[in-house]
Amino acid sequence: MTALLTALGRGGLGVLAQLGRVFLGFLAQIGRVSAFTAVALSHTVRPPFYPRLILRQMIEIGYFSLPVVGLTAIFTGMVLALQSYTGFARFSAEGAVATVVVLSMTRELAPVLAGLMVAGRVGAAMAAEIGTMRVTEQLDALTTLSTNPFKYLIAPRLIAGLLMVPLLVLIADIIGVFGGYLVGVYKLNFNSATYITRTWDYLEALDVISGLAKAAVFGFLITLLGCYNGYYSKGGAQGVGAATTNAVVSSAIMILVFNYLITALFFGK
Repeated sequence: MTALLTALGRGGLGVLAQLGRVFLGFLAQIGRVSAFTAVALSHTVRPPFYPRLILRQMIEIGYFSLPVVGLTAIFTGMVLALQSYTGFARFSAEGAVATVVVLSMTRELAPVLAGLMVAGRVGAAMAAEIGTMRVTEQLDALTTLSTNPFKYLIAPRLIAGLLMVPLLVLIADIIGVFGGYLVGVYKLNFNSATYITRTWDYLEALDVISGLAKAAVFGFLITLLGCYNGYYSKGGAQGVGAATTNAVVSSAIMILVFNYLITALFFGK
């Protein structure tokens, strides 16, 4: 009996030790991300700057992400109009379709879906590129040549993400509302002037501003986590693949978390 209790006690201590290691590892990860964020932010506001690199990242993040964001936005607006009409028809409130489409797109769907699309496309690419440079010792070579990797690689990406993701979301707002308009007018037989009037009458500046604020935060998080996971990757090709996966997954999770926090900040009571 004594031996059994001793064995159970050891097993319980083993579980507690494992939980302690996980918790301490989690705290260490938070500390490392926080330190990385602080250093990266300091380099975004201190000269020297690299305008050519910033412009190249703006094109990479903004221009080349526009097709996938545009397609996502227009079909989301179209589906939203159809689903809203189906639901509101049960309560004879079909006239609210235009309002629901514009508010849903500007407040929630355009920022979140655009953020997820950019995370899948840009965040993965950043993690893979910087991770490859890490495992092939190109980052060490930059340091040897007196070029700060944060200044040369990470700061331009953070600046471009902060600038271009809100622009993408603004375009997604327009395209998504236009998709709802197409379905509402040409499939659901709404009057064109009435649909546009309802869209404008119920749209407020705060709706657009909240979506753009989310987009700026999402752009920062996507580029930060993509750069972070690539910068600390290790283990060759397998490590780069893991860093790419972690960048996309962590970006998606943080987008959803901060989406709630910013929504509560703007619209919570």
